Amino acid sequence: MLTPRSTLTRRIVAALDASPSRIPVLVGGCGSGRTTLLQQLRDRLGRTSAQSIDVERTATTPERFLRAVAATAPFPVSEGAPAGARGAFDATLAFFARARTAAGEPATFLLDEFLELRTFESFPGLRRVLHEFVDSLASSGNRFVLTSRYAARTLRLLRDGSSRFEVIHVPPLTAEDTLDILGPLPLPQAQDSEFVARTVQALTDGRPAYVEALAEELLAMREHGGSSPGGPGVDDPIGALAALLAPGGRLARQCGFSYELRLHRARGYGALKAILEILAEEEGLTLTEISHRLQRTPGSTKDYLSWLEDVDLVTSRQKRYSYTDPLLRVWVRLHCRASAPSEDDLAREVHRYALPRLPQQREPALVMATAGGGPSEEDRKAWGTIEID
Repeated sequence: MLTPRSTLTRRIVAALDASPSRIPVLVGGCGSGRTTLLQQLRDRLGRTSAQSIDVERTATTPERFLRAVAATAPFPVSEGAPAGARGAFDATLAFFARARTAAGEPATFLLDEFLELRTFESFPGLRRVLHEFVDSLASSGNRFVLTSRYAARTLRLLRDGSSRFEVIHVPPLTAEDTLDILGPLPLPQAQDSEFVARTVQALTDGRPAYVEALAEELLAMREHGGSSPGGPGVDDPIGALAALLAPGGRLARQCGFSYELRLHRARGYGALKAILEILAEEEGLTLTEISHRLQRTPGSTKDYLSWLEDVDLVTSRQKRYSYTDPLLRVWVRLHCRASAPSEDDLAREVHRYALPRLPQQREPALVMATAGGGPSEEDRKAWGTIEID
């Protein structure tokens, strides 16, 4: 359902076609569309010319990884199994560097989540796997596209690397992209369709996985007659978002996956969760303010924050810390608590998140849906501070 992002695809193809070819490195958070772009790129290049490899799923041991790569390769693979972890990793690098298509052309490798190769660093003789990997790719005549969900780690790894590497931050979907995903809306005016698309884009921060989930929830609501005060046929992005963030909802599961995945890749699991809860209560705090609330020294708190930045869970701007993914903050407020959120909790938190993000066009009553009752008194007061034509 994701719309092809033609400009980004053209940029990647241009990098591959350059002489010498550059190595695009796509970075973006969970659900940003990196894997979808790789799949589209493989289809465009042709399955006999490009091999797509899910490193995250296959990087177990160097020997088994080499076996998995060879089993699906569209390129000739030399016979013989090398001995040991070191030999298998060297053989993998050699294959990436020297493989050719059946026509003798340079091979193209699309490596999704390439940083997961660091798994091999627990084996003897493999202490600098990622540095050896990028050095080998930089000196190869083959073509490569890499992806990672960890922007900070990728930038640090490639900071002093070859100029062949071109880091590309996957951009969010535009309102036009979002409208394409939403499809025809049964609304009175085309302008209303554009407003709903801009609302969905704002609520999801343009993240494709979130946009797709909201689009499918809106479609389901339309098929069941809608649930907003405007009656059947009036789209209700706020109500849809509340439903998706409810216990068992699609976005609740996606945010939970992202939260646990990144925390388990970082150090200091318990303390990091505590800091995320602190920032869920109030964003834009300084190191000193966080350390006071955490009841830890500024030195240890600084380490914790650096570990959160390392997996892109938080971002520092002017020495103040906030969530990188704003919707994940809503999930933490709702679900990192002793009991499941009630319908009133969902309504309150989703309205608090949505109000400052809504595009200005219509009366709020036509756009804001009540999930499990009306907005709170605090939310009703907030309406007076927002100007909507």
